[in-house]
Amino acid sequence: MFLTEQFGFFSLSALSAWGFLMAFFFNIFIYSIDVKRKTTLLISSFIMMISYMAGDHFFTWLSSTAVTYMHWALYDFVTLLCLAGCYLVIKNSTPSFIYLVCGLSINILLFVSVYLDVQVYENSTYWILWDIYSFGVNIIDFTMIVALIVDRDILGLIRLKNAIKALFKTHHIKHSI
Repeated sequence: MFLTEQFGFFSLSALSAWGFLMAFFFNIFIYSIDVKRKTTLLISSFIMMISYMAGDHFFTWLSSTAVTYMHWALYDFVTLLCLAGCYLVIKNSTPSFIYLVCGLSINILLFVSVYLDVQVYENSTYWILWDIYSFGVNIIDFTMIVALIVDRDILGLIRLKNAIKALFKTHHIKHSI
């Protein structure tokens, strides 16, 4: 947990919470001046802001234990369900929405992996998973913040998804003939 040792856990989590707050304020501003009227973007940035602000304050009060990783996984899962509910109501997606779903899903996987490693397997020996977790969660959080602000396919995930979809579609057509 290199980043935590260097910068302190709570300063990075507070920075992420602050970033989602600023992304939400930015999207309110953009929505109010009628530059972008994407309700999905506004609501998803609101959900992320509430999730990270509430989670940051809630988990600050708890001591950081191995069980906290499972709490974070469940917390992100609930956030993912809220985003899914938003999508079902609005039935519209933005590039940032795809990044939020992917980012939260990867974060859940990382939280569960570290929880299993530390709590279930009782590993206390440092290994690469801890660095992957430490860097991964923070990079993903900041990528989601940037995606909410620019609302573009910054890493090409949507192009990759469309290419894979097209590949399977042409593969399915060839085998059905």
